[in-house]
Amino acid sequence: MRWADLAGRRIAVWGFGREGRAALNALARHLPGQPVDLHCAPDEADVARAAFPSARVHVDAPDEATLSGYDVVIKSPGISAYKPELLGAQSRGTRFTSGTALWFASHADARTVAVTGTKGKSTTSALLAHLARSLGVRTALAGNIGLPMLELDGEAADLWVIELSSFQTSEASGVDLGVVTSLYEEHLDWHGSRERYVDDKLKLLAASARVLVNAAQPVLRERAAGHPGLNTFGDSAGWHVADSWIRRGDDNVVRASTVSAPGLHNAINACAALAALELMGFDARRAAPAVATFVPLPHRLQPLGERDGLYWINDSISTTPLASLAALESVGDRRVALIVGGHDRGLDWTPFVDAMRAHAPVAIVCQGKSGPRIADALDAAGVANVHRALDLAAAVGAARHAFGGDGVVLLSPGAPSFDQFKDYAERGKRFAELAGFEAKAASIQGLGIA
Repeated sequence: MRWADLAGRRIAVWGFGREGRAALNALARHLPGQPVDLHCAPDEADVARAAFPSARVHVDAPDEATLSGYDVVIKSPGISAYKPELLGAQSRGTRFTSGTALWFASHADARTVAVTGTKGKSTTSALLAHLARSLGVRTALAGNIGLPMLELDGEAADLWVIELSSFQTSEASGVDLGVVTSLYEEHLDWHGSRERYVDDKLKLLAASARVLVNAAQPVLRERAAGHPGLNTFGDSAGWHVADSWIRRGDDNVVRASTVSAPGLHNAINACAALAALELMGFDARRAAPAVATFVPLPHRLQPLGERDGLYWINDSISTTPLASLAALESVGDRRVALIVGGHDRGLDWTPFVDAMRAHAPVAIVCQGKSGPRIADALDAAGVANVHRALDLAAAVGAARHAFGGDGVVLLSPGAPSFDQFKDYAERGKRFAELAGFEAKAASIQGLGIA
């Protein structure tokens, strides 16, 4: 669907986050004077009316009858495409689109790499943009990583690196290269089931002329096997990590420790970025040393520093149990108090519990809504040194007292933040404050076009 298809239609924007605001601004640019309704939360109404005085603002959640009164609804990504009221309106003829879909439809000639994955998509996207820029390529970095595509509407770049969440993969079209970094269960509340999550995530494959997938994940390889433009990373023929080196085939290119973002998983993310750069026709070997100058993303194994004899690491972005395991791997043999738990989406913690049965850190502090369930599973498995805490503040206190000496306090919750915070960034900021660090606004460097 293109902007011209919206002319003269009954249009609504559903959601007033950054995506919703970008859609309203783009609509005003492309179709000046076009009437539009906005459905937002009550506490957003005053700001919305002041910023968009021509929009008709509604603070009630739209039901099926309301949505059916529109020809087109531009919805924000966080609103599930499987809401009953949305599906009902869709069956009655209402078309639903998004800022992402509108951007792709209007930029068919752009050179695009779209990156998704349960974990690693943000770091891989940012690394790819950083590596391309190190070669002098004018590169855009946007999407789910923190900058809606419509905020760059009308801008020009030689390469577009676009991070897509599982909420957005069905909205992409005409992608030159689709990258899938990993595939685990997540966002089951939005998608409704693991099977639907996987199906939605892999819709990027159908939207892409060529695809690049993680060879270390058999299920992912199997699902992508029929794609005519299939490429892989993580296997010995291409970009992979072996013997502490990032390799291209049999050639050592840079040491894995050169990657500024810590952990084996980030060295693998670098392989994905290098493989994508190469597939887009650029000199990945020449760009590879630039992995050392990449600025790691905040709240992703972010070193905060030392306080009170303890070293503190903020991995608040961790929202799956497997992400917590990867975080533990990144700190090696250091003495660790690991803080897990948060909003309970019913994810399976069995692989985490099994790993802790074999090799547990000095302490595991279970907090938040999912904390009791995780602690019960660990206790039942005979894992020692399990602590229970009501919330993050109590968890930090328990972690402080878990050591007889020095060690690392690692926040890697393996769960979303919504039981206590509005998002993972607020949770990470609070963790830093509780650890005794001055809270500073953390932002992702490199967003936009450079």
